[in-house]
Order: sequence, then structure tokens, then C-alpha cells
Amino acid sequence: MAYQPIENYGIIGDLHTLALVGMNGSIDWLCCPYFDSPSVFAAILDDKKGGHFKIAPTAEGVTHKQFYWPETNVLITRFLSADGVGEITDYMPIDRSPKGIGQHQVIRRVSAVRGTMTFRMECYPAFNYARDEHQMQVTPDGACFYSQTLSLGLATRVPLKQDGKGVTAEFGLDEGQTATFLLQDVPQGSGCGISLSEQEATESFKQTVEYWRRWIAKCTYTGRWREVVHRSALALKLLTFKPTGAIVAAPTCSLPEGVGGERNWDYRFTWVRDAAFTVYGLMRIGLTEEAAQFMHWLEARCRELNPDGSLQIMYGIDGRHTLTEETLDHLDGYKGSRPVRVGNGAYDQLQLDIYGELMDSVYLYNKYGSPIGYDFWTYLRQLINWVCDNWQRKDEGVWEVRGGQQHFIYSKLMCWVAIDRGLRLADKRSFPADRDRWLKVRDQIYEEIMTKGWNPKRQAFVQHYGSDSLDAANLMMPLVFFLSPTDPRMLKTLDAINSSPENGGLVSNSLVYRYNVEETADGLRGEEGTFNICTFWLVEALTRAGRDNRARLEEARLMFEQMLGYANHLGLYAEETGHSGEALGNFPQAFTHLALISAAFNLDRSLGARG
Repeated sequence: MAYQPIENYGIIGDLHTLALVGMNGSIDWLCCPYFDSPSVFAAILDDKKGGHFKIAPTAEGVTHKQFYWPETNVLITRFLSADGVGEITDYMPIDRSPKGIGQHQVIRRVSAVRGTMTFRMECYPAFNYARDEHQMQVTPDGACFYSQTLSLGLATRVPLKQDGKGVTAEFGLDEGQTATFLLQDVPQGSGCGISLSEQEATESFKQTVEYWRRWIAKCTYTGRWREVVHRSALALKLLTFKPTGAIVAAPTCSLPEGVGGERNWDYRFTWVRDAAFTVYGLMRIGLTEEAAQFMHWLEARCRELNPDGSLQIMYGIDGRHTLTEETLDHLDGYKGSRPVRVGNGAYDQLQLDIYGELMDSVYLYNKYGSPIGYDFWTYLRQLINWVCDNWQRKDEGVWEVRGGQQHFIYSKLMCWVAIDRGLRLADKRSFPADRDRWLKVRDQIYEEIMTKGWNPKRQAFVQHYGSDSLDAANLMMPLVFFLSPTDPRMLKTLDAINSSPENGGLVSNSLVYRYNVEETADGLRGEEGTFNICTFWLVEALTRAGRDNRARLEEARLMFEQMLGYANHLGLYAEETGHSGEALGNFPQAFTHLALISAAFNLDRSLGARG
């Protein structure tokens, strides 16, 4: 198999785990039973050893299409050939089918829509990131795969042939005929399960479609970019871990920020930083239930503070604290991008900005969702006092640099936000608070940012104290109400960032780099693409600055529309966009889709206000 471009994938899931399905009909990434479990298919990280589950026509010269069943996460992959048209309908039932013996199922329905078509099916699991051996058995009902830690059953009425540690099948379909494959985790020794009848498969499909349509009907956004916002919301729901309400940053690990490079990380965890964007983004479009679930997850983390009273920057989706990083040297990595990392060594970094994002999310939830309780407030008060004690420390910053700690401006900004939102919340709810101290420290941080964060030579806010480098994270200043969007210093920073790299800026054809990698000591080699979330931050900063300036508002709209053109064929974004418009980094990324929702909401509102 050859590697597919990252943007060639769609996603299906069941709110516990998720699969990447290529336009070529191959499932090249699936972890089971959960997002952060070891993989059973990982061809996207090693096209020879990683394992895959592929169904595709045998004919040559086939054209591939892919789209979602309207308003759902049911994925259709279509094949057009000279002899006919075939489709695979892929989905994971949210509630397992009556015949399901496993907790997690992938259902693949293959059909001939027009004419006739011959398909080949290949299922080669590779358990535990292709580290564990497994046994297999072909039965009249399908095939069973047994490893030390996990067993899978593939149930189908199509006759299977054993091929090494996998199975294959070749079958023809006439117009109107279908074949169904049900892959599920099974108890050891229980067999592969019973294949679905045509009626049962149809009923399962209808139930899954109905679930997604009922869910997206709760979305209240009706603006100019309704379809785009709905797709982002549906993607975010797929990244949600139902048992806890946590949202993974991305469902993949070690997809490279630069092909062939070492900037490859595991994103299958939940960052506290995502809190404000998650709660704000979901509540803005009416999805208050998901915001409430995530807030409960955050409250639980606040009850598990570190011995020094601090929070971790990220946690496992189940709330676990230790996320030990290791490299999988037996895997080649996507197109040779090594090392392949699982776990994330940044979990114990000091990143002071997380307290601002946490407090902003709590403040917004208290305002637009439900009032928080006193017990939760006691933990928040403790955290705000921790910020007052520690805001002057250096840290690794929002970008989790591995080149040494600095006094990052964004970290100071979000420390200011933490204290500011604490004061606002205390006043609004009449909570007991250390107001005098908080006011004093908040003002001290503000003045320090304005003196040490402002670079007179660059006429802009820079990355850290003493730096000449720009940082796209500073676009957040007006978004968190630290500065007015039309403050002269903010407008100058906006203009500096919104210049080409050749002119010292961070913007290339409406796409935004997070910083200049040649000027920033982030401890890593190689290049990276533009950061999609930063582009949406710039759109929103321009939008807010454009409320009294039509030209800036129109620039924001054009930039937003151009950015939409860099989504993949399904409207999904990876973390970054490369020089040739290709997707880079883990895919799809929650942060990017949350920023898209926020930018779309505010841009639509501003355009409506201007008429």
C-alpha cells in the first residue's frame, strides 16, 4: 500500500473511539476500545506493518468520491468505473446493534449502485501498534483475531480466505445488491459474532442516521456558514469521549507537522487549554449539554490538584495524570516521518496560560450555561491564588517549546485573564475572594505586559521578554478583552503579524504561521506548516477590529473564505496546512474546528450588524 495524503481521509466514530477511512476505501487508523488505546489498524503510520481494513473495486481507472450522509457522521465512499458505480457506507453505531457482542463496532456496507462491480476486501489487524502477535481463525460466519490484550471478530456472509494473519475476499455485486462486514471487539473465545441480515443492517443504518440528525438539530447557528459550522460541530462530537465528556485534541498520533521531520506528537488527550474554546464554541451554537459535560470533567480535574496546588496542562480522557511518552521505533512513521511517539512528554511542563483558559471557560459557562457551585469555587479560588504566586515564573508557553523556558507574553496575558475572570465571577456571584490582592496582581501583570511585552523597534507585541519575534498567540489579546480591538498597539501588532514572512510577518496567502521557526528556539529541527487555528484567530481579530472599519471586516471575510478552501473534501482540518496546501499534523484537530466556529459566529454577527 502507498500512503494516502492526510487530507484524503474521513472519520467515523462512536464517541469512544474513531476510525480514519481513506478515499481508497481503506481504514488506516483505528484504536480499540478507546481513542487512546493501542491501534489495531495503523497503516497511516507504517503502510507495511501498521495494519489496515480495505474494501475497493478490483477494476483499474476507478474514480473515488467521498461525502457524508447529510447532517450525520455516516461516511459514503463512492467508486465510479466504466462498468458501474459502487459505494461503501461506513459508520460506527452509537448504540450497538442487537446482535452485537462487542462494545464497539465498525459496519461497512458495500453496494452496487449502478451496473456491476467486483470488490476486494483485505483485513489485516496489527495489535498494540503492530507489536503483539495474534492468532486467527476463519469460521462460517467470518473470522476471529485473538491477541493477548484484545480480540476482534469480523462477521460477514461473504466467504473469506486466510492470508497469513489476515483475511481477504473477492466478491461481485450486481446493481442493487449489498454485502455487509461487521468488525467488533469480542470476548476471548466467543467467536466472531453473527453477520447482519440486510434488514438488520438497514435498521442499524437508520438508527445511526437518526441519532446524528437529532443531535445536530440542537445547533442554533443559522448564519452564512451553516453547513461549515455544522460539519465542525459534528467532527467535535466525534472527538468527544462519552463516559467523561472530555474532548481529545485529535484522534491520531505522530502525523507529522513536516513530512520527514521529527515534529510528531500524540494528541489523543485532553488539554485544559481547549476548555475556553470548547465551552465558548459549543455554547455559542446551542450545544449546552456538551459544554456542561466538559465543564464537569474540568471540575473533576480541579479537585485533583498537584501537590504544589497547580493543574497539569493535559490529562487522559479518563482523567489520568501520567501520560508517559515513548517512541515506537519499529514503525516507519507517515512517509518516513520519525520518531513515532505515543504518550506526551509535555504533560508535566509548566504552561501558565492554562489558568486563564480555565477561568475564562468557567466564567462563560456560569454566564451562558449554569451557575457554578460554591465547592467548585473554593478550588478555583485556590488556583487563582496559585497564579498570583507564580505568574512571574518562566514557562514552556502555549506552543509547548522544548528549547527552554521563557517569559512568554501569551502566558502572562492568560494569567491576567485568570485573575480578571476570577474577580468578575466573584462579583457576579458574590463569592468570597481575595479581591485586594487579585486586583493588585492583575494590574501589575497588565503593566508588565505593556512595558516588557511591547517591542518599540518592531512596533508590536512579541513572543517573550527581550524577543524581536512575533507570535500569533498574541492575536488573542482583543479576543479575551485585554485590549480593545482598535487599540493603537493592537492594530500595529495586527498589521505586523498580517505581513508576509519576507516582510517580517507571519502570513502567507491568508495562512498564518504560529511563529518564525528560524527565530524561535523551540528545541526542534525542521520546518512546519501554517497553523490553522492561528488563521482563524487572525480572522476573528480582524473581525473585531473591523466593526468600525469596513476594509478590515472585508479582509476578515475574504481570509475566512480562503481558509475554507483549505479544508479537505469533507470540511475537515488537520493542525497545519503545508506549502502546497496539504494537510499536516494530527487529523482532524479539535482546536481548529472550535476556532472556526468562533470566527464564523463573530464574523457573521459583524457582517449582519454592518448590513
